[in-house]
Amino acid sequence: MKKVMIMLVSALMVAIFAVSALGQGNPRGTAKLVLKGKTVSVEYGRPSLKGRSVDELLSQLKVGDVWRLGADKSTTFSTGIDLAFGDTTVPAGDYSLWMEKQADNSWKLVFNKQHGQWGTKHDAAQDAASAPLKQSQAAKPAEMVTITLAKAGPGGAITIEWGSMRATADFSAK
Repeated sequence: MKKVMIMLVSALMVAIFAVSALGQGNPRGTAKLVLKGKTVSVEYGRPSLKGRSVDELLSQLKVGDVWRLGADKSTTFSTGIDLAFGDTTVPAGDYSLWMEKQADNSWKLVFNKQHGQWGTKHDAAQDAASAPLKQSQAAKPAEMVTITLAKAGPGGAITIEWGSMRATADFSAK
């Protein structure tokens, strides 16, 4: 009886995992960085351009609109240490990550207290912090959204690339 129960529970867990995986239409990506012994990470959906232009896709957004930085479930940014993005402090914790279009067509990185929700469910009242992003042309176009975390001087940098778009923000541990 015990073996049958274990087999049933195992089968149920596999089924739940399979349904969950099928609910995500795009592969997931992760990036990690360790600062002062604490982990900073991002987990995100990776949509493909599939012949589309990222400039056309993002130009449809109006000033103040946010992009969910990926696909499917919201992008989750986790930090085990307080971070400084310039004068902006992002306290240790878990956040959903967004990009907000500015009046001059630049972008701001937005950290929202809600995370794990479907990617398009942004509640601006839950925004905890934001930091400007530096934009440039990607050296090599990225078919899929790619987010990286890398050491940069005494701190780190987050880089978001998709198509010809490249947006970065430096940060340091507090």
